[in-house]
Amino acid sequence: MIKPLSFALPNTAATGALGARLGAVLQPGDIVLLHGDLGMGKTTLARGMIAALCGVSDAPSPTYTLIQSYETQSGFWLFHADLYRIEAEGELEELGLDDAFDGAICLIEWPDRLGRYLPRRRLDLHLKQDGAQRIAQIYPVGDWGGRLANV
Repeated sequence: MIKPLSFALPNTAATGALGARLGAVLQPGDIVLLHGDLGMGKTTLARGMIAALCGVSDAPSPTYTLIQSYETQSGFWLFHADLYRIEAEGELEELGLDDAFDGAICLIEWPDRLGRYLPRRRLDLHLKQDGAQRIAQIYPVGDWGGRLANV
């Protein structure tokens, strides 16, 4: 197993800041899968990435809409999806995520619902409790070159 990149997240500001640093290296076609229990900071991390890439500081959670789309400052698309309410893999076809995987940046909360749509090249980002603080562990899957070195 690949050794993950690990980051201590003592508070929500640190979580958002990690999101911003990660957002700065993302490119069209990049997919970030956000794993973690309820309340671990998945949306806060996504908001940091959205702020860095799109200049939107108050991005809503897509819990009820399932997906939010943004145009980045560079002119490409970013999709933020929350799959918590997905009950069957067939519902994913209606969201169009498989098309988005080709040319947009995709941030996906609750990626365990992806099933056969799980992308081969992705960042698996796990948020976990570690004593009194949270940690983020990033597992790059596929070729990321050296882009993650400055995160």
